[in-house]
Amino acid sequence: MSESVTITRLGARGDGLTGDGLAVAGALPGERVTIEREGGRGRLIAVETPSPDRVDPFCPYYAACGGCAVQHLAPEPYAAWKHGIVEQALAQAHIETELLPLVEAHGAGRRRITLHVRRIDDTARAGLMAARSHALVPIDHCPITVPALHRAPTIAEALAEHLGRGSKPLDVQVTATESGLDIDVRGHGPVSDKARSALTRLAGELDLARLALHGDVVVERRLPALASGEARLTPPPGGFLQATQAGEAALTALVLGAMDKRVKRVADLFAGCGPFSLALARTADVHAVEGDEPSLRGLDRAARGAPGLRRLTTERRDLFRRPLLPLELDRFDAVVFDPPRAGAQAQARFLAESKVPLVVGISCDAGTFARDAATLIAGGYRLERVTPVDQFRYSGHVELVGVFRREPEAKRRRLR
Repeated sequence: MSESVTITRLGARGDGLTGDGLAVAGALPGERVTIEREGGRGRLIAVETPSPDRVDPFCPYYAACGGCAVQHLAPEPYAAWKHGIVEQALAQAHIETELLPLVEAHGAGRRRITLHVRRIDDTARAGLMAARSHALVPIDHCPITVPALHRAPTIAEALAEHLGRGSKPLDVQVTATESGLDIDVRGHGPVSDKARSALTRLAGELDLARLALHGDVVVERRLPALASGEARLTPPPGGFLQATQAGEAALTALVLGAMDKRVKRVADLFAGCGPFSLALARTADVHAVEGDEPSLRGLDRAARGAPGLRRLTTERRDLFRRPLLPLELDRFDAVVFDPPRAGAQAQARFLAESKVPLVVGISCDAGTFARDAATLIAGGYRLERVTPVDQFRYSGHVELVGVFRREPEAKRRRLR
């Protein structure tokens, strides 16, 4: 049964919310809309009174695909909404700081996409998942990706045809690099030597730079390199990578902007394949710590090919299980940490007990950042400023960079 409701605000995931918290995807604050209740949500049937902030989505798959949440929102209120996500997370943690304007970092578009391949009508079809569903939405291309990725669905389907005609659900991660597309296929398992030979031939026909199965390289026709400042990175198959090149550049600039001439030794924690390490090593000795060995090998390769760097060392270490201890941290003038979405709770506790003068935190989750920031503040740090960075355009995700400095008179506290 349909009903009419009024939307009062926009939630952190991009849903319009009523006064009693009912979520309606595709609705905007101030709108009167017709919905049907489905569980704890409302399905939008019609917009009775459109908001002046409503614009036409540009993607033909919008509302079917679960990737973008707010293509129907005009740019200015969109930026205010993204800024508000960070503002609210800090407020909920009772953190007061300077919150700078949102930095636009979509650039040319996303440089990586993960496509799901399923068998439909006896044919392998590639696409994205519908919102809150395992239903596949086949796509021709994703408009928010860089142009080099527009042929990714066709490539994913061709690979699936060679891996059992799509009989097994596959996830195909495609990354656009300077030397071509880098692809890692997951979900199939080991293949025979004959199948690997066929995939090698197909990679040539499709002009792929590299093709891997579950991180195991089938063929590397060209080194899949990415420019990172003056260095060239080669992430491992499926390895972590910032969503956009503009996003990586913006985050790197904010990290470097927090440093001063007194910083001679830096620890880069959760370093990945090392874009921050390589940039920091232009002016300081850097110790990069990361749990993924292939990522560290990529960083080492990039460092050896980049002229003019100061000393850059690496350490493989699971920082969730074995965070650096205060005595290990105290030898650094600055620490940079960029953890996964879950945050760096264990490492933040030891940072709070350290004497490190400067800490820079990067996060893709405002909530876990605020939690870790509260730990550092309780240990005697002052959060000078936070900068939101929008490299996940049209989604509820927002990147941010926070700069912490130890208060001069603060004593270390044991927080465990």
